Amino acid sequence: MGPATSQNVGVPMRQECKNFESRTYANGETVQKCNVDLAPDAPWRCPDQCAGYQRRIIDGGWTYGSLTPPSTPEEPPGLDDGTAAAVLDEAEEIINAIVPEVLAEVLAENQRKKGFGRFFRRRGRS
Repeated sequence: MGPATSQNVGVPMRQECKNFESRTYANGETVQKCNVDLAPDAPWRCPDQCAGYQRRIIDGGWTYGSLTPPSTPEEPPGLDDGTAAAVLDEAEEIINAIVPEVLAEVLAENQRKKGFGRFFRRRGRS
């Protein structure tokens, strides 16, 4: 990926979006995320012109508790200066660098398993 682009300029997380999800677990931890994974700075920001934005019209069938949903966390330092995008780019480069090695390991494992398959084949019933 290249340098930070206009895609990385965002607005606060849109809690009224159909794809926004917030869950609070029994231990008190709260997770806020974009279900279509289009928010690179989640849970702090959505892209300004998000292709996945769909305004939530109705929440039929849900039962809401008496607790109010937690607010969006404070933005960490560095979202505006492009360092968040740089960290994501660096992580992507690390993953892309190991893909050929992992793929080779998986293919070798599959070939090894196929070798034993000839000994353990099911025989057809006569």
